[in-house]
Amino acid sequence: MPYFLVRRLVATVGAAAFALAFALATDGAATAHSRPETTVPANGAVLTATPPVISIAFDKPMRVTLIELTDADGDAFALERTDAMAPVTRFEATPAPLPAGSYTVEWRGLSEDGHAMSGRFAFEVRP
Repeated sequence: MPYFLVRRLVATVGAAAFALAFALATDGAATAHSRPETTVPANGAVLTATPPVISIAFDKPMRVTLIELTDADGDAFALERTDAMAPVTRFEATPAPLPAGSYTVEWRGLSEDGHAMSGRFAFEVRP
């Protein structure tokens, strides 16, 4: 086989191997992020009383660095965390009694691969 064909074959095989390795590494990195799976209360829920717990279930460990409960006017309401800022797959916090109104829960955190994540969900209390 002529030398230039061997070089071309080696270059093509090398490029294909690099592309495959890059695709596998990129796909693995994309799936390493923690994702919220469910919330309690569910987004858009209408409740007749203060929820006993506000929780977020993640598919992989998440260190929740901020959790905020606010009403429609932007007033904040206290939440008592139970995670001690440790990575968890189920984050839980207990709210104080809430008056009737609309509420938003906003959270931020670090997924197990170190990426910053955030989200929000809302619910309403109508006693």
